[in-house]
Amino acid sequence: MSTQAGSEAASATGTHEFRAEARQLLDIVIHSLYSNREIFLRELVSNASDALDRLRFEALTREGILESSEILEIRIDSDAEARTLTISDNGIGMTREEVIENLGTIAKSGTRQVLQDVDASKTPSPEIAELIGQFGVGFYSSFMVADKVSVVTRRTDEEKATRWESTGDGEFEISDDQRFLRGTTITLHLKPVDEDSGLEDFTRFEIIERIVKRYSNFVSYPIRAKRTRTAAQKDDPSQPTVEEVTLNSMQPIWTRPAAEVSDDEYNEFYKHIAHDWNEPADRLLLKAEGRIEYTSLIYLPSKAQFDLFFRDQEVGLQLYVRKVLIKDRCEELLEPHLRFARGVVDSADLQLNVSREMLQQDRHITQMRRWISRKITDHLQKKMKEDRAGYTEFWREFGRVLKEGVGTQAEGADRLTGLLLFESSHSEEELSSLAEYVERMPEDQGEIYYLTGESRAIVENSPQVEGFRERGYEVLYLVDPVDEFVVQPLTEFEGKALKSAARGTVDLDEKTDEASDEKKKRAGEYEGLLEGLKARLSESIKEVRLSSRLTSSPACLILDEGDLSPQMERLLQQTDSPFGTVDPQKRILELNPEHAVVTKLQQRFAEDKEDPVIDSYAQLLLGYALIAEGSKPPDPGEFNRLLAELMAGGL
Repeated sequence: MSTQAGSEAASATGTHEFRAEARQLLDIVIHSLYSNREIFLRELVSNASDALDRLRFEALTREGILESSEILEIRIDSDAEARTLTISDNGIGMTREEVIENLGTIAKSGTRQVLQDVDASKTPSPEIAELIGQFGVGFYSSFMVADKVSVVTRRTDEEKATRWESTGDGEFEISDDQRFLRGTTITLHLKPVDEDSGLEDFTRFEIIERIVKRYSNFVSYPIRAKRTRTAAQKDDPSQPTVEEVTLNSMQPIWTRPAAEVSDDEYNEFYKHIAHDWNEPADRLLLKAEGRIEYTSLIYLPSKAQFDLFFRDQEVGLQLYVRKVLIKDRCEELLEPHLRFARGVVDSADLQLNVSREMLQQDRHITQMRRWISRKITDHLQKKMKEDRAGYTEFWREFGRVLKEGVGTQAEGADRLTGLLLFESSHSEEELSSLAEYVERMPEDQGEIYYLTGESRAIVENSPQVEGFRERGYEVLYLVDPVDEFVVQPLTEFEGKALKSAARGTVDLDEKTDEASDEKKKRAGEYEGLLEGLKARLSESIKEVRLSSRLTSSPACLILDEGDLSPQMERLLQQTDSPFGTVDPQKRILELNPEHAVVTKLQQRFAEDKEDPVIDSYAQLLLGYALIAEGSKPPDPGEFNRLLAELMAGGL
């Protein structure tokens, strides 16, 4: 929402329409999430906890907005007769503009694209469930259990409260209201009980207590509710009494002995902080002692976040100082290539009012980042050795991010090279590490060979790898676009140089005097043809030479050292390159002197250097080599015409 639009919205009272993305997501929530409806309470409690965190953080720098004796809490009240459930907090609250922005709009990048990817059949699916948590819009889950939702909120320093109300039909009402204290009250007008569809009686204390203890027991603020005790439940046989109880333990989960915390509790805490409905892949409970002491609870997700590669993605770990949340996403605590990690870091040695600038300059933060990043990397290395299947699954989700660390030569990048996995000619199914590649190398092989391309099918069938595979040399297939940036700084591994199968000169011929003499003789015989083809293809080719890397194909294209690969060239042409326009590069055409096309072409050239057939075959060989690598001929129409003539002549 623009500033002008926001100002107009802030002063408007009456009926408003949801923004398109919010309306679409709301429709998905109401009609598609049939199971596990009880999570709506977890989402609303989580939002209330966030509001209390923001208030406490703002109070660090603003005097007077929070009294020292004030108790921050979350309240859950139910009315069985009216069929309402109310969740209240005395947190930061919202202004009218924030109400419209937060409850009527999804302002995250990529929303529309992700929603378009959701199955149009409206059937329950993990992708639909993930939308709520990933977009941080768990508030909308209220409409899974309610026909109408009302919100009354008042922000700190605001004189008036704002009421928001909707039945989930695409519109919402905004009006002024009264609320004595700052904070937010959400009232759900519940749908009829239908246990077959997961609609329990959410006004019952036992059900509320069960849900809170299951999902929100770790929340650090008291979650209070009223319980009615009957005569059978107490010694006094008089009228039933109502008592107020605290439903959660409030002890930060990372401060409790690991033996006392169940896997379910750890997993629910992850979902709370990560807004992810999936189970985490791993967790690390770390404690650092020394000059600076801190505790960390780090989670590795099982599924990549939808915005993992968005520029405006909020990344980082939650930073606590003496159990007080200081920053919800402290990016200074993680290396960028580990930004998928989620968790908390709690230190007693930092200042409570630490600023962003202080975080960036604080040597303790730098030390913490290095230590935490190293521990995560160590854990991944251990997982790779002890649980290869689990690591491979993790790699398929987050491998591209780890590759960024190698490609950008980030701090600790040298420790990431052992974690890299690539497709390989060794196996059609299993990925290969560099260490495994080196272990399989024949004694006569001195380099690690790889080839980049747009897909395994293109790379695997490329003429450029024929000679290597013929001689039993394994070739790594680098088919991820980011691989182009990985291999630029990664020039060697364990003393073995990395070399592209499509770059520079390669001599795969036999190393004997007889073979050397034969090679020189053949080069002399073909010298004229090579020069003639170079002249005919001068607009596209800078050199034509005989090849030892080809075994069954007539031709292929090779790069000089330092040249951009075709994939990198296309990538830069499709993006805003800081180097300006990238012109097509001239490359080297290599010919297979054992192939019938090349030998017969040599015979025609020896008979008549001006034979027009040579011109046609020069274009056909170039087009063949380009198509084989996944590129297109410079003039596809002309190539097709020549190919048609060739086919007609052979019939």
